[in-house]
Amino acid sequence: MSCWSEGVDNKFVRYSLQAFNYTIFMALIWYFATSPSVRVIEDDEAMITVAFAHAGETREACRKLSQEELMKLPPNMRKLDDCPRERSPIIIEAMLDGEVIYSKTYLPPGIFNDGSINIYYNSKVPAGKHKFEIKMDDSVRKEGFNRKLEQDITIAPQQILLIEFEPLKGFFVK
Repeated sequence: MSCWSEGVDNKFVRYSLQAFNYTIFMALIWYFATSPSVRVIEDDEAMITVAFAHAGETREACRKLSQEELMKLPPNMRKLDDCPRERSPIIIEAMLDGEVIYSKTYLPPGIFNDGSINIYYNSKVPAGKHKFEIKMDDSVRKEGFNRKLEQDITIAPQQILLIEFEPLKGFFVK
C-alpha cells in the first residue's frame, strides 16, 4: 500500500494541511467578495423605483337581485347582491420633468380576470431637483386617471427613491 491511500497519521501535519486549505479557500472568498467592484448607479445618477401590488376596481358595480331572480336560483345560491369578479385593467404613467419615463397597461391576471397586479419598474435618472408625476387609472367606470401624485423631488447622487401605493393613502414617496 502506498502512503497516499492511507492518509496522514501525524495529527500535526494533518491539521496544518487543513488550516492551509481553509486559509486558501477563505482568501479566495474574501478576494471575490471585495475586489470586483460592481456599480449599479454612477456617481452622478440616482434611481427611481416604482413597486407595489394593486387590484383594479371591479368592471361593474354590484347590483341587487330582484325577488324573481332570487326565486329562479337554487336555495343555496341565493344572495341579495350579484357582484361580478372581473377587474379593470391598470394604466400607469410616470413622468419626470414633463417627459414620460414609463407608461404601461396591465391586464388583470387569473381565470376570471380578478387577480391583483404586481408592478415593478426602476429607472436611472440624473441626480438633482426634478418635477415627478405618476398617474394611475384603475377603473373603467371613471374617466381618465383617478390616482395621481405630483411632487417636486430632490434626489441625491446614488440615492434610490421608492414610490409605493396603498389604496387608502394613494401614492407616496419613501
